[in-house]
Amino acid sequence: MTSNTVKTQQTPQNENSLGSSLILFVLMMVLFGASLYSLSFLTLGNPWPMAACLVLFAASFWVPQTILGRSDSAGEV
Repeated sequence: MTSNTVKTQQTPQNENSLGSSLILFVLMMVLFGASLYSLSFLTLGNPWPMAACLVLFAASFWVPQTILGRSDSAGEV
């Protein structure tokens, strides 16, 4: 009456596949780069590029830490 299934321990090395990690990394770097690029359109008369910069910059850090679920892994060993 024993089970033959082996439960693997979740570690940072086997949490995500390499492909999905690379896609997420590239996507977040594009958001970050777009936030920096939006500053090239900033003038004293047009504050909207700064607003776009702040939103894109915040999204590039907020999405991986909250939506993708990595903000609760600090205590994992």
